[in-house]
Amino acid sequence: MIVGLGNVGKEYENTRHNLGFMVLDSFHYDFSLESKFQAYIYLTTIESQKCIFVKPTTFMNLSGNAVLKIQRYYDISSQDIFVIHDDLDLPFGHFKIKSKGSSGGHNGIQSIIDSIGTNEFGHLKVGIGRDENIFTVDYVLGKFSKSNLDFLNNQYSFYQDIIYSFIKDGIQKTMSQFNGKDERV
Repeated sequence: MIVGLGNVGKEYENTRHNLGFMVLDSFHYDFSLESKFQAYIYLTTIESQKCIFVKPTTFMNLSGNAVLKIQRYYDISSQDIFVIHDDLDLPFGHFKIKSKGSSGGHNGIQSIIDSIGTNEFGHLKVGIGRDENIFTVDYVLGKFSKSNLDFLNNQYSFYQDIIYSFIKDGIQKTMSQFNGKDERV
C-alpha cells in the first residue's frame, strides 16, 4: 500500500501539507473514490506485486482511519505500507526514507500509528522547510512558491523511483539505495 498524505479540496491544492497527494498525482493514475475506505484509490500491478495507491479523504488528522480500513480489507502487513508525507524538519527539497519511527509531530502519521497500532511502516519524508515567522498550521497549509513547484515538478520522477524501489525491493534496500542522496538534484 502506497499512501500519499494530504487534504481533499481545491483550497488545499499545491499546499505544503499536500505533498503526499502531489507525489501520487504525478503518476497520472485514474484514482477512484471508494467511500467504504474513505479514500481515493488506484489498484495496479508493478514488478509482479499487487499495489494499491491511496489518497485518504479523511483530512490529514484522521488519515489512519482510511489506512486501517484498506489494510484490513486487503490483509496488508504494516511492513508493506509506504507513506509519503511532508516534513517540517527537513529543508525544502531534501528527503529521508525510514522503516519506522515516531510521528515527529505530524498529525497524519500519528493518526496512522494510532490506527494500525504500530510505527513499523515505511516513510518517504519530503522536506518543506520551516519558517519561524509563520505559525506552523498556516505554514503547512500555505501554497508552494512557483520556484518550489518547479523544483517539485522536476523531482517527481525521482520520488517515483523511490516508490518503485520500495515495491520491488522493500524498505531496507530502498533506504540503502537512496538515503544520503538528498541533495537538491
